[in-house]
Amino acid sequence: MTESADRDARHKARMQRKKAVIDEKIAQAQDEYGLLLVHTGNGKGKSSSAFGMVARALGHGLKVGVVQFIKGGMSTGEENFFRRFPEEVSYHVMGEGYTWDTQDRQRDIEKARAAWAVARGLLDDPQIGLVVLDELNIALKHGYLELDEVLRDIESRPEHQHVVATGRGAPQGLIDAADTVTEMTLVKHAFKSGVKAQKGVEF
Repeated sequence: MTESADRDARHKARMQRKKAVIDEKIAQAQDEYGLLLVHTGNGKGKSSSAFGMVARALGHGLKVGVVQFIKGGMSTGEENFFRRFPEEVSYHVMGEGYTWDTQDRQRDIEKARAAWAVARGLLDDPQIGLVVLDELNIALKHGYLELDEVLRDIESRPEHQHVVATGRGAPQGLIDAADTVTEMTLVKHAFKSGVKAQKGVEF
C-alpha cells in the first residue's frame, strides 16, 4: 500500500469512529425547547453572529424581535436590511450610542429601562420565535438593569422562544442561566492598525 493510500485508509477509519460517536450523541439529544444563548468576549462578531441567526430564523418562517440597548447613534447595515421585513422582524433601536459618547449614566439607565420594557413585550409574545437582545450584556455590566429582573423575564418567556444576548462582559449570572455561551476572542483587529470602521464590516 502506498503512503497516500495508507493515509486515506486511516482517515476513513478515523471518520467512521467519529461518525459512530456523533450519531450516538445525536440519538441521545432529543430535548427541544427555547434556548438562551449568550455571545460575549472582546472579539468581533457577537452581534454579527446574532444577526446571522435572525436570517436563519426568517429562513425557517419564524418571526423575530430585536432590541438594541446601546447602539443607536448611527445607522447600521443590519438595521437597514431587516427593516425591509416589517411583518417578520420587530426592530427596535433604543440606545443613543456608545457609553463613552453619551457620558450620562442616568440617561443611559433611563434608555436601558425603556428598552427592557420593549424587550419584555417581545418576550411575552408567543408569535415571536427569536428575540435578539443586542448589547444587553453591557447594560447589565454597567448596572443599567437589574440582573434578577432580566433573568426572571427571560425565564418566563414562551416555551419554544429562543433568546440571544450579546455584548462584552456578560455577568456570571446570565452565563450560568444560558444554554449556550460563546466567548469571542480577539486575536487581531484592523482598528489597532489605524483602519477606521467600514460599512459592511463593522456596521
